[in-house]
Amino acid sequence: MTRHPVVLYEDNHCLAVNKPAGMLTMGDHTGEPTLVDAVREYLREKYQKPGNVFVGVVHRLDRPVSGVVVFARTSKGASRLSEQFRVHSIEKVYLALVEGIVTAPHGLLRDRLVKDRERNVVSVTHREELGQECVLSFERLERLGRFSLLEVRPQTGRSHQIRVQLASQGWPIVGDRKYGSQTFVEGFIALHASSLTFAHPTTKEPITVVSPQPATWRKFWG
Repeated sequence: MTRHPVVLYEDNHCLAVNKPAGMLTMGDHTGEPTLVDAVREYLREKYQKPGNVFVGVVHRLDRPVSGVVVFARTSKGASRLSEQFRVHSIEKVYLALVEGIVTAPHGLLRDRLVKDRERNVVSVTHREELGQECVLSFERLERLGRFSLLEVRPQTGRSHQIRVQLASQGWPIVGDRKYGSQTFVEGFIALHASSLTFAHPTTKEPITVVSPQPATWRKFWG
């Protein structure tokens, strides 16, 4: 049985939940339970809806990443939220615990990324005719021994963007073995979607949804 999600925001048009690290946002070849399954079951039980419950997927988080995911509850809401993600008008804030000492208090990273779809690996390219431009800003929040805690604000929304751009600076995300982390952790990487701000699909009012830093990160403190 799929466990119910932790709901962070809910109304008649949209629903935001906290995605646990290790859970798929949507289904893949494994057939494992997904966040969409959990949300659909939650709505079916809460509102006693028979049959198939509409859940509009408008964005995703990588499987090992935790944090805020917003879903639409109507087709109109799905269309309007998807458009906001497409034009990058949604403000996304992440926390990233990285290996290495980040000396700069803040910065802007601008890279061209290319994806190897067969291996599901993304890399930085210096060839102008290849890849897609990716931009993010970061602020160093704390130094924690051999780790640094960053607040990251991506300005584009490419696959594995934050993971690859930080790793290319010599700051792999803790636990992200795919992109060079030397720290082994089980079931997650230390990247968390901590807040999401979007325009409500009907009222246009700004909505900010916040998810607290995962308790599993505490093992790296001290």
